[in-house]
Amino acid sequence: TQSRSSAASDVYKRQVISVAEGLSYLAILCVTLDLISRDFVFYLGMFHGLLFMIYLALSLTLAEKKGWSILIWLTLFFAAVVPFAFLVVEFLLRKESAKEELAIA
Repeated sequence: TQSRSSAASDVYKRQVISVAEGLSYLAILCVTLDLISRDFVFYLGMFHGLLFMIYLALSLTLAEKKGWSILIWLTLFFAAVVPFAFLVVEFLLRKESAKEELAIA
């Protein structure tokens, strides 16, 4: 039960970081399109880079705990690079989590 609780906590942390990282990436794209002032590039870049590294570490840790293949982890990695892909990944991972919860119950 403790490992299940730890895995659930890791999933939640990864979800929060994933959404924050995805939104920060979209903010950087908005700077590129001149929708946001270029004065914020440095701060957005630093924040996004930090979130990206945390996201990769959490997704790698979670993949190891859940026994996912390297292909699943690479999918998570590429989703962090493609705009709006984080939304699709979150949807699919929530669907998988719901299946796991049903299998446990």
